[in-house]
Amino acid sequence: MESRKDIAADKKRSGKYNCTQSVVCTYTDLTGLDEETSKNIGNAFAAGMGNAEGTCGSLVGAGMVCGMVLKDRGKSMKAMRQIMTRFQERNGATRCKYLKGIGTGKVLRECPLCVSDACEFLEEVLSQE
Repeated sequence: MESRKDIAADKKRSGKYNCTQSVVCTYTDLTGLDEETSKNIGNAFAAGMGNAEGTCGSLVGAGMVCGMVLKDRGKSMKAMRQIMTRFQERNGATRCKYLKGIGTGKVLRECPLCVSDACEFLEEVLSQE
């Protein structure tokens, strides 16, 4: 059976989903949202909040899933901190701009791999609940 992180990365590679959508749409069975609603929720979060300056969309998607699955502000915030910390440790950044090498010329992580990482860390925090 293919893992969720692989399913999400494949969604991103397909070109039909942005990073946020790739994550959120992989967890529709847990969030209770349908695919179309999940995609629409993630529309504005492509390319680091639309301008590469913001947080990686895969992390935004992971945060959305945390909130919908955990249904508790404190637990969701704690889970998001854990995901962000792990992501930063692995990839050296959490902002799209730096991950994509904008301004530095050094790509730290390609989008499908960011999506995969965010899902891996999301799975870890959800399994602790």
